[in-house]
Amino acid sequence: MSRDTSELEPVHKKRRVEHNNDTIHDVEMQQSNGNGSTTATNGDIDESLYSRQLYVLGHDAMRKMAASSILICGLGGLGVEIAKDIILGGVKSVTLQDTKPTSWQDLSSQFFLRESDIGKNRAEASLPRLVELNEYVSTTCTTEAVSTELVSKFSVVVLTDSTRDEQLEIGDFCHANNIKFICANTNGVFGNIFCDFGDDFKVTDTNGEQVLSVMVSAVTKDGDGIVTCLDEKRHGFEDGDFVTFHEVEGMVELNECTPRKIEVKGPFTFSIGDTTSLSDYTRGGIVTQVKMPTSVKFKSMRDALKDPEVLPTDFAKFEQPYQHHICYLALSEYQKSHGSSPTPYSSTDGEKFVSLCKEVNEKYSLGLEVNDKLCTEFANGCSGQLVGVQAFIGGSTAQEVMKACSGKFMPTKQWLYFDCAEVIPEGLTEADCKPTNTRYDGQIMCLGKALNDKIADQKWFVVGAGAIGCELLKNFAMMGVGHNKGMLTVTDMDTIERSNLNRQFLFRSWDVTKMKSDTACNAVKEMNPDINVTSHQNRVGPETEKIYTDSFFADLNGVANALDNVDARSYMDRRCVYYKLPLLESGTLGTKGNVQVVLPHITESYSSSQDPPEKTIPMCTLKNFPNAIEHTIQWARDQFEGLFTKTAENCHKFITEPKFLEKQKSGGALMSILEGLRKDLTKELPNDFTDCIKWARLLFEDNFHNTIAQLLYNFPPDQKTSSGALFWSGPKRCPSVIEFDANNSAHLDFIVAAANLRAFNFSIPTNRDRDFIKAQVASVSVPAFKPRSGVKIAVTEAEAENMNNDDESDSDKASVILEELNAKMDQLRSLNIQVADFEKDDDTNFHMDFITACSNARAASYRIAPANKHKTKLIAGKIIPAIATTTAVVAGLVSIEMYKMIQGLKDVEKYKNAFLNLALPFFAFSEPILAPKNKYYDVEWTLWDRYDIKGDITLQELLDIFENDHKLEISMLSQGVCMLYAFFMPADKRKERCGMKISELVELVTKKKLPAHKRALVLEICCNDTEGEDVDTPYINYQLP
Repeated sequence: MSRDTSELEPVHKKRRVEHNNDTIHDVEMQQSNGNGSTTATNGDIDESLYSRQLYVLGHDAMRKMAASSILICGLGGLGVEIAKDIILGGVKSVTLQDTKPTSWQDLSSQFFLRESDIGKNRAEASLPRLVELNEYVSTTCTTEAVSTELVSKFSVVVLTDSTRDEQLEIGDFCHANNIKFICANTNGVFGNIFCDFGDDFKVTDTNGEQVLSVMVSAVTKDGDGIVTCLDEKRHGFEDGDFVTFHEVEGMVELNECTPRKIEVKGPFTFSIGDTTSLSDYTRGGIVTQVKMPTSVKFKSMRDALKDPEVLPTDFAKFEQPYQHHICYLALSEYQKSHGSSPTPYSSTDGEKFVSLCKEVNEKYSLGLEVNDKLCTEFANGCSGQLVGVQAFIGGSTAQEVMKACSGKFMPTKQWLYFDCAEVIPEGLTEADCKPTNTRYDGQIMCLGKALNDKIADQKWFVVGAGAIGCELLKNFAMMGVGHNKGMLTVTDMDTIERSNLNRQFLFRSWDVTKMKSDTACNAVKEMNPDINVTSHQNRVGPETEKIYTDSFFADLNGVANALDNVDARSYMDRRCVYYKLPLLESGTLGTKGNVQVVLPHITESYSSSQDPPEKTIPMCTLKNFPNAIEHTIQWARDQFEGLFTKTAENCHKFITEPKFLEKQKSGGALMSILEGLRKDLTKELPNDFTDCIKWARLLFEDNFHNTIAQLLYNFPPDQKTSSGALFWSGPKRCPSVIEFDANNSAHLDFIVAAANLRAFNFSIPTNRDRDFIKAQVASVSVPAFKPRSGVKIAVTEAEAENMNNDDESDSDKASVILEELNAKMDQLRSLNIQVADFEKDDDTNFHMDFITACSNARAASYRIAPANKHKTKLIAGKIIPAIATTTAVVAGLVSIEMYKMIQGLKDVEKYKNAFLNLALPFFAFSEPILAPKNKYYDVEWTLWDRYDIKGDITLQELLDIFENDHKLEISMLSQGVCMLYAFFMPADKRKERCGMKISELVELVTKKKLPAHKRALVLEICCNDTEGEDVDTPYINYQLP
């Protein structure tokens, strides 16, 4: 990557912790690029570390962040959450300011403080642990009081744990001096954020969505020109969007035009204003969305207090944000006069607080009707600290800091209020919430000692120790989940990679290659030595049911999923439904996040709804008619799989497994494997790296010259369809052959990557010397190519399918090839064939280099704009964009819902499913959806119901139970994929099976002994009622003796 020295100062290196008499302390760390050298680069972004975040923010935003200096005031639980996410995000510098000593209450949520730190300055004590998070961020601390002189040195100032007087003084100064100002607070179950980014803040991207681009089929020449898009894809534009064009023929004035504002007319049409002065439209064109900068004006805090503009977070509490605005104003006055927040459930303090609320409503001329009940609720719940609330407010605040630095995404304008008062147990008294000088004091002050004790005995299964898993474990450790008789069990089969370190904050650079679960558990054990936590390295699935048995699940109170794939989520969902356990499900996608609450017997489960299927690229488009970079990248990915994975795997298995070919299906598939084996193991078997270069050069010729020449021979550029339309029009882009040029770096990139991958497959020493490869490739003799008549090329999906089905096997030819291969088997056994399993995050293995070069060469042939390696990795690797801020917010919401589950709340209105998008910002909370009810006769049932049958009985006894007890006739009975009984079976077979025990019958049909750990069988049934009609029923849980 080129190095730009114009924008950024060098990152700090070789810092170490030093405590001296100065008020500012610097912690320095050795910064390594993995080769033992330092990476002090100006403007470079470490893509191996920041790759997932780069897909959220982009390079420009990241560079702006890397030039920003941040001051975070207050290192309590909220301040450390903000600091963590900002440091992980990769700003230039973070300074931590605090004058307060560590207290017992801090330990409820400040995860970088220890009991040994009590009495020490919070910023100084937290500093060494925060520095470890990111070697590229200069992290320092100061113990001087916050002042205008201090804040004048920074790009963004964040106040937490501050007084209203400080907020107003610093807020006024920042507004006057164009310093971005954010104030965040958490008080028990309540929290708020205030943002002031000045009078004219520029937002370059308001929503973070990918720029839309669609193909044009027509443009009218009119006073309000209408653009019609090809009907294969909806345009997706909205009123007010701006667009520009390229590749338009005829109306060429539109090409690269100044962005035009549009008005949507339909899913495939929109208007672009007056086109009467333009040339006549002929054909073609691509229209692309243009993101226009937006200016946002902010009021100072002093003005915004009197005239609040509030971002709603929960539409079910539409009135409450304004009431909470009054409450926070009153809380500042109360703390100023009493030195503390109201004592929870003190009627005296509550009355004083409500009176203050009415006074501040008058003082600030808010004109609101004060809700005494809400204000009393605020007084009761605003003491102490909850880590879940601080994770939500802290993650959201950190995202606002990133917006302030980069102009990326729409800022909060200007107040955000949040509460989770539903978690407060009923019937609490002042005595219940009295601090006890333990690390859980902050939680006890909010929720009472009884709930705190109940949390200590909980047993939960955390599935996954990735980004969400790390945040959940941190939160659960601070909550004290399982610290008495309980247990946290964590499983994750993955090891730590460098790309994880940007958001999986429990891991450090020296943890790379270690198991995630072990490392995460050790990290949270340091945060709270009290907790009981066990780490596993198992995948969850049928293969581990001998580990995660009935007794394992029976001992649990609940499950928290932190998974990254639908299959594992669905499996754990089925397990929770079967064992009737609460499930907390969550996920993130960039700045988007969701939380789902699954309650036994009450709500639907995760699997009750499904996402729409992933869009696939038609085969004929992929092979012959690409029109977007996504098509060429997928084609290149398939090339990699075919050339370096599947072919190498076939060669290896043929040599090492005598019965390999016998296992393959006969016909065209077997013939294809045999021809590939002969090609790679005889005709093109490389002896040295020079042979690999030759192979790569001929591959380039075949892919980008010969294949394209044949395509153009079959379908010339001026070819017309039977209707008279040009064949190469609409989504079909006419390609051109690529003439290889060793002086073209893109062409040489292909040769270097392909040759090295070929060498890897055959265990030949690789060579990265581009000059050597360039010299060798020039000497390769390339046969002239002449297109052939009679070559079939599929134009439609149906034709492509038929051509695949037409593949036939020539047994005589297959025998000749096999005989030829067997004759060389002694020589072949000396080969060491290595399979290149795709790994996107290793920049040394040539995988992404090949796919990028291959895709871009094909894109050049079809006149498609190329993609750099970074974008190619996103698409080829199917990477999910991720950022620490969203993860923190989602995990905070999960932790809040866990409090409710632990209390055993049954009222679904108390729970909150969540969907959020921090880029907009947008928050939507809703009640979990109730489990749908089914019915037969007068019996209602849901997915949580089943028939429990105990004891090993015969099939006939089972049929009789249903006929006598439930008035149902079982017409079919199955276990897994095996049919145990069906009404259409021959009578003698039915009679034989009816006399067998169910367990014996299952073993007979499956031809397997039941595993020793199996204590129950799930039997699916089809039933008829007394009228002979089919009815839906629950499954049978057949419990073995």
